[in-house]
Amino acid sequence: MPNSINDAKPNNEQLHRGIFEKSLIYQCSNFDVGEGGGVETYLASLFEHRPHHVSDRVIKSLKNVDQSQFKLLHLHSPDLLLQLTGECPTVFTVHNHSLYCPSGTKYLAGQRTICDRNVSYLGCTWGKLVDKCGSRRPLRTLKELQITHQLLDALKKVKITFVANSEYVRQELIKSGVPPERTVTLRCGITIPKTTTTPLSLDIHQNHRILFAGRIVSDKGLEWLLKTLIHTDPKIQLDIAGEGWERPRLEKLANTLGLSNRITWHGWCDRNRLNNLYQQCFAVIFPSVWPEPAGLVTLEAYARYRPVIGSAVGGIPEHLQDGETGILVPGNNIKKLADAIHDLYGDYQKTRHMGEQGHALLMKEFTMDAHINNLETIYAKTIAEFPSRAKKLYSIPQAK
Repeated sequence: MPNSINDAKPNNEQLHRGIFEKSLIYQCSNFDVGEGGGVETYLASLFEHRPHHVSDRVIKSLKNVDQSQFKLLHLHSPDLLLQLTGECPTVFTVHNHSLYCPSGTKYLAGQRTICDRNVSYLGCTWGKLVDKCGSRRPLRTLKELQITHQLLDALKKVKITFVANSEYVRQELIKSGVPPERTVTLRCGITIPKTTTTPLSLDIHQNHRILFAGRIVSDKGLEWLLKTLIHTDPKIQLDIAGEGWERPRLEKLANTLGLSNRITWHGWCDRNRLNNLYQQCFAVIFPSVWPEPAGLVTLEAYARYRPVIGSAVGGIPEHLQDGETGILVPGNNIKKLADAIHDLYGDYQKTRHMGEQGHALLMKEFTMDAHINNLETIYAKTIAEFPSRAKKLYSIPQAK
């Protein structure tokens, strides 16, 4: 079965128009569904736990589609906002900062600070060229600015429900002009691993392993973690699960720092391999320096009874209870991060208890079943408030 309307045979237009069922809700996304990253993993869980009235098909484009036939559309990709006609109830989940930040990071790498500016041609151009925010290529910079302004114009006009994956993201939406009454916070949920997981054992704690899991790019804070590692007990070993364009430079940095015998670079890991790495560590380090919209790493760690040492940025503090399920540290603060690692390294009972607390919090608030229940409430409210005879109430210009 094709997984999107774009997979239908182009020479059979009538069949193409007839594949939708009016009684179903459809997910719309240009992200892949799988294990490629945060959004991809979330979408995979969403489909795995989907109710019977949600289609198993993904719509990748709404161009030339009669949108009046849908019970509800649930969008996940910003560009699809520009294709809406306003003929059916619509929900849009905001997974990242790309709606209101041309670079999508809200992080000024040159200053090593989080950006607090609202989007503007002058401010964002300055941010890119001087503060090293994202790409500095002129044509790409101009295109990103143009697209962001198109999206901001669209999100102020469309009468849809914006679902933010953290309160941090919701407040950024409101700052960018989205009416508060059209926004709601719904934090992510995850699928509980099918493999058996148990609280941290003393033997595992005494293996002295910590884990970083994520893309190896500058915003994820791995450089900060490497520079911190030299200030921790030499017995502590670091597992790194992930790939990214920064890996060669950071491998070189690790060698320069004399850390080669304390680090294992695992590259991209499938679900089983990553699960083993979670099971082998005593704590998961989540050192992002950009304001993570939410971050599934925290929940993935809780699912394995592991505490998290995370940056106090973006939506991370909304999932990590400082002193209870892990430890929050200021971004780019080497001493605070080293102290937090040593705190858990030297106290097995505390580390185990935090992991158990994290697992309990996950089972109470962040399972995919709980997430789906809350999402169903949002769906029902959006459908109930939609004018039943609305026809092209608004039309957003197509992006060029």
